[in-house]
Order: sequence, then structure tokens, then C-alpha cells
Amino acid sequence: MKYLNFILILLLFAGCEGPKPRKPVQVKSKSFYKESIERSKKLLAQEQELIQNIIKNDSTREYFDSPYGFSYFYEVENQSSTYQLKTDDEVVLTYTMMTMNNDTLYTAEEIGVVQHAIDKSQLFSGLRNGIKLMKQFDKVTFLFPSSQGYGYKGDGNKIKPSTPLKTSVELLRVVQNKDSLNLK
Repeated sequence: MKYLNFILILLLFAGCEGPKPRKPVQVKSKSFYKESIERSKKLLAQEQELIQNIIKNDSTREYFDSPYGFSYFYEVENQSSTYQLKTDDEVVLTYTMMTMNNDTLYTAEEIGVVQHAIDKSQLFSGLRNGIKLMKQFDKVTFLFPSSQGYGYKGDGNKIKPSTPLKTSVELLRVVQNKDSLNLK
């Protein structure tokens, strides 16, 4: 019996080995990231060339380059307004999304009227920044590279991965945040 107890205790200690760390299934090298960065740069250059060709071939409109990395033109410009939108101002707008070939992806009716707080809402990055350039009653068409739209994923529905977007936005109303008003 002593030998049986001794063997059981010995087996118990032998079986109590500490946990072994798991090794990663796949190791990503620096070259993977460098290749990804190069692909992104190449895609952006191609999309910007496409946008520049659209601008060059459209002599009927005056295009502007934004400080955010996209181009735009005014369909209707409210020249009487001087108020620049500020963080937390609220705007009411409608917009239509198209491909660069003017194929409609989403109509303003499908999207509906959108209420947006400047720098606070969940719109895609290009649209969030584009709205900041607008004034009440402006109607502007923006040409966004895919990196400012839905990127390499798309929207999972009509917007395919890496699709540059043409977006026509109409700013219907501006509600200034009380902190941005100059009350004296």
C-alpha cells in the first residue's frame, strides 16, 4: 500500500506542470505592413488621378481642393451667409451618394433627412469634413477618394470596397450651438 501511495503522489507531481505559453499562429512581419502601406498609396494615387481627370474634363464648374484631401464644387452657393460652422452646431441635410461615373448608390430619399452635430456624428469621414465647409442653403458635390469614404471594406451593401464616392449634399438648416453664439 505504501508503494501505491508513493506512486500516486509521484504521478500527481509529475502531472502538475505549469501552463505552456501558446505560440502565435501567424507572425506578421514588417514587410507585410510596408506592402500594405504601398498598396494604399498606389490606390490613393490612382483615385486622385481619376478625380483630377473628372475635374479636367468638366469645364462647366469651378472645383476647389479642400484642406482635408478631397475636391468639391458648388451646385448652389449661399454667398450672403458668413457664418462658419463650429463644433457642436447642428445641421439638417440631405445627400445622394454616387460612383465617380454618376451611378446612383443611395438617393436622398433612401437616406432621408439627416440631423448631424458637427464633429460628433457617425457619418463617414469625408462627409463629416465636407459639411464643415458649407453654409446654410448651400448645395455642394464632393469627390471623395475611398479612404475618405467607406475604405477597403465598403458599406457591406451597395458601396463596394475601395470605391471613391461622389456625394451631393444640400444643407437645409443650421442650428448654432449656444456656446458658438457671440452673446454680449
